[in-house]
Amino acid sequence: MLNNKKKEFPDTMSKFKPGVTRKTLIIIAGLMWLGVGIMLQVLAYSWLMSESGSVLLIFAGIGIVVALLVHHFGFLKIVDKNLKRLLPLEGERCVFSFITWKSYIMIAVMVSMGLILRHSSLPKHYLAVVYIGIGMALMLSSIRYIRFFIKEFNKFVD
Repeated sequence: MLNNKKKEFPDTMSKFKPGVTRKTLIIIAGLMWLGVGIMLQVLAYSWLMSESGSVLLIFAGIGIVVALLVHHFGFLKIVDKNLKRLLPLEGERCVFSFITWKSYIMIAVMVSMGLILRHSSLPKHYLAVVYIGIGMALMLSSIRYIRFFIKEFNKFVD
């Protein structure tokens, strides 16, 4: 009898699992990276708008350089690793599996650091450089997810 209960429990719980296809996981990841990137850009923009023209251009320019470096040397590797994990998946998977559990922990740490920095005495125009760097890198890296989603969608349509 105990064995039957063990077998029934996963089947019962699987009804409540929000399952989606591989291409849905890919577009969720891309839209999540894009959305967070936009949010960070909006915050950085609001902080830099109180600065004069030359200071605004210097800090925005530094942020863009940081973004290109973070995108190329950091986030693209993460995206490629995640796509390598997602592309071979067959059938439906949990909607939250668009990133790994390790990544959820990293996100929690990054959100906590962002909150601490935002409420610190650090001048906002310096913080804007970091937010532009990370936000724009996320937005640029999201393009790879979206490109793979379109590629997967085209396979389905053809």
